[in-house]
Amino acid sequence: AGRTGGTDDASAIENDGSASRTPSSTDGASEGTTPDVDLDDVVLDDGDSQGLFDDLLSGEPIFENKEVLRPSYTPHELPHRTEQINQMATILVSALRGETPSNILIYGKTGTGKTASAKFVSQELESTSQKYDVPCEVEYINCEVTDTQYRVLAQLANKFIEKNHALIDDRLDRVRDLRREVAEDPARLGSTEFESLDAVESHVAKLERDREEMETVPMTGWPTDRVYSTFFDAVDYHERVVVIMLDEIDKLVEKSGDDTLYNLSRMNSELDNSRISIMGISNDLKFTDFLDPRVKSSLGEEEIVFPPYDANQLRDILQHRSDVAFKGEALTDDVIPLCAAFAAQEHGDARRALDLLRTAGELAERSQADTVEEAHVRQAQDKIELDRVVEVVRTLPTQSKIVLFSIILLEKNGVHNVNTGEVFNIYKRLCEEIDADVLTQRRVTDLISELDMLGIVNAVVVSKGRYGRTKEISLSVPIDETEAVLLSDSRLGDIEEATPFVQARFDN
Repeated sequence: AGRTGGTDDASAIENDGSASRTPSSTDGASEGTTPDVDLDDVVLDDGDSQGLFDDLLSGEPIFENKEVLRPSYTPHELPHRTEQINQMATILVSALRGETPSNILIYGKTGTGKTASAKFVSQELESTSQKYDVPCEVEYINCEVTDTQYRVLAQLANKFIEKNHALIDDRLDRVRDLRREVAEDPARLGSTEFESLDAVESHVAKLERDREEMETVPMTGWPTDRVYSTFFDAVDYHERVVVIMLDEIDKLVEKSGDDTLYNLSRMNSELDNSRISIMGISNDLKFTDFLDPRVKSSLGEEEIVFPPYDANQLRDILQHRSDVAFKGEALTDDVIPLCAAFAAQEHGDARRALDLLRTAGELAERSQADTVEEAHVRQAQDKIELDRVVEVVRTLPTQSKIVLFSIILLEKNGVHNVNTGEVFNIYKRLCEEIDADVLTQRRVTDLISELDMLGIVNAVVVSKGRYGRTKEISLSVPIDETEAVLLSDSRLGDIEEATPFVQARFDN
């Protein structure tokens, strides 16, 4: 700490000659002279001090390979998902025979191994296709990020254009080599498909023209029809079976309807060389209710459901990953059962269990502990819960944030179990302060119900006898952290002093 402070002082001297002058040197220094400062008094360099990261690196590492605990990692083995993996493989094996596999819809809650299993099967499919020299490709798209028809088609088009470029470049290299050999020895043509040197030249020119005509799609700006035809031409350039994996497919339908799925599902009737199969992955079992009946029937040819994991299954998964992720003897015996128990409460979410184990390991490493213990898991649980709250609050619409801020102001000023009318009074004042639209009291009540469903507040309807019923509202989240997130919003941050608004509750 002394060294860090000293460095700051030294840089202050460097940037501003007055920062560390003694009174005498300041009084006597003439303009342009260097102040008389002994740097040894400022920088403590005793040779034993350590840099910022040295202390952190001095402890023994707990992790062997932390990436194994991240959701993006695809393991070589997926415990308790053999049945679902075999179902997928049985459907997709037809791709290795050059046939079109049935479309597949995969359902299941978050963290039930849907994406990991689908990626595992896809990797196996591609590696097997290379072994048997069958052109079979899998393209993965996360529809939470790529959530419009334009973006999906553009991303697919550009992936296939890139693959076609590589294919054309490879062919060009071989044909140019042949051209050079034939120029030296015309007899070389005998073992090829070409009848003359002119035919070789013509083929080189065609490949060069094909490559030049394949224009990559910009991420905005083209008509959707043009993007679709570019994708169509790119995928049909040569013979192959393509599996398009649409993860979070419900987000795509929610954002931009079912046009994308309609276009993709009818492509096979028009393609000459290629065949396309769609694999959709969704957390929402009911999203097909909103699809056009034609899309629904073609898309849902095969359905696979992934049930939640129970605590014992989660324990197996964590044990399997921890053997690779951590150094030997890095976990105490109660760590994995506790992580599994916490995650089993969250609908059997393996992703949550892995996050918990990784975060516990990180907390142990930061505290320079030799092992991960139960206390680290409990700290990790609190941290993840707080992170979740922060993310939910940060992404709330502005009106919901104003309603939540109103509740926080009341609680901070000693008003507990506030009712809807009290919240509405302060909500109105806040809206006036930041020049926001004022919603009706009924709509504010709806927003409070939404906050209740998100677990941010607890709203209970209580009877007031002949005065009717009202909602009593209390916060379910840490007040200071939530307020800090709300004030980081530029609109709410404009409220300099909101405490006087609390007096509004007495206006009635």
